Amino acid sequence: MSQPALPVPDNRERFPELHPALDANAALAEANRCLFCFDAPCTAACPTHIDVPRFIKKISSGNLRGSALTILDANILGLSCSRVCPVDVLCEGACVMLRYNQKPIEIGRLQRHAMDYFYARRTGLPASPPRSGRSVACVGGGPASLACAAELRRRGYPVTIFDNRPLPGGLNTYGIAEYKLRPSDSLREVDLVRSLGVEFRQAEVGGTVSLDQLEKEFDLIFLGAGLGAMDRLGIPGEQLPGVIDALHFIERYKTFPGFQVGRRVVVIGGGNTAIDAANAARRLGAEEVHLIYRRSEKEMPAFPFEYHHSKVEGVRFHWLAQPVEIVARDGRAAAVKFAETRLEELDASGRRRATPVPGSDFEVACDMVIPALGQSRFLAILHESRGIELNRGSIAVDRPTGRTANPRYYAGGDCVNGGREVVDAVADGKRAALAMARQLEGSTNG
Repeated sequence: MSQPALPVPDNRERFPELHPALDANAALAEANRCLFCFDAPCTAACPTHIDVPRFIKKISSGNLRGSALTILDANILGLSCSRVCPVDVLCEGACVMLRYNQKPIEIGRLQRHAMDYFYARRTGLPASPPRSGRSVACVGGGPASLACAAELRRRGYPVTIFDNRPLPGGLNTYGIAEYKLRPSDSLREVDLVRSLGVEFRQAEVGGTVSLDQLEKEFDLIFLGAGLGAMDRLGIPGEQLPGVIDALHFIERYKTFPGFQVGRRVVVIGGGNTAIDAANAARRLGAEEVHLIYRRSEKEMPAFPFEYHHSKVEGVRFHWLAQPVEIVARDGRAAAVKFAETRLEELDASGRRRATPVPGSDFEVACDMVIPALGQSRFLAILHESRGIELNRGSIAVDRPTGRTANPRYYAGGDCVNGGREVVDAVADGKRAALAMARQLEGSTNG
């Protein structure tokens, strides 16, 4: 694969932002709506516990740098989280304004206002002088590792991030829809972390670099490798040209110019990634985009606001059908054969099991198929036993510290929680860093 080219021409026009930035007057007016609650529920609802009243109060007084520093003190990825956090179900969903039947404070857009100000001035953050004798490796270049590395560097510990991709940032760079977060914004946060003194090495841990090598070079290791490849459909035809999983689809159009979308696209799945892929296909010029889910609208795991936005984009939704074959014509995917489903007893996920109805097959013609079924657990680097325990395929940790059963290994992000929000990964990385710093400090004093 060639080196990504950023920014991709035309993407800024094809993917205008969902929530445009506030101008100075609008931000000031919105900040002054805040009640600056003591023991604010919005702060409690944020996984990284940003002091929301404090950063908004600083905006209202014109201290935008101070506002940004308040955010960054709690969340080093405050820029990306201001754009991609599901604020409706986190901070804004907890706003006390809702008790009075008023619109919640636009916390996400105010946070973005402060962060845009900070990055526009390229002022950076102070870096602590490195301590000698103790160092940490972070496996994976996504939000959990970035947060862990930044927190450790603030305490003076040398940190090296190992990432096998050409560009760091993980899903923030490669896997989030362009209209939510641009790769260039993700890379600005990477540069901020790098400016703290974090070293980045492009290398695959478990491939070109072994865990044995990491253990010899570093005192502690943080596993923030995220998840693996998207789950396969397991049906005939899924290897055909014209079939591309949702994460690869998003990565290709975000980072490589000239990517072509199909004229008639079928997206298979009902999660937020499926929604992102379907919306992107429409923005890229697909005439028809059909999203087909094996359960009903009620069971769809995507956030309701994502679903409603997708309908505005023109995506067509179809329920109670699951794919049984991708049909080829002239050597390419040309249709998907589905079977209607009925919902029966609850399965392990707590949703009703979808069972195919015999004799109910039908075809949907298309020239591109985008499966979006979730991701597999990425644990290849743990094939050699390190005493690290697993829980339903994810790395088992002590939640308050991120520590695994092996005291030299910590973990956080999707490889622990199975795939949640960016802010959850940041919170995991920060908690682990604080625990690792305590362990390193104790070993130094001992």
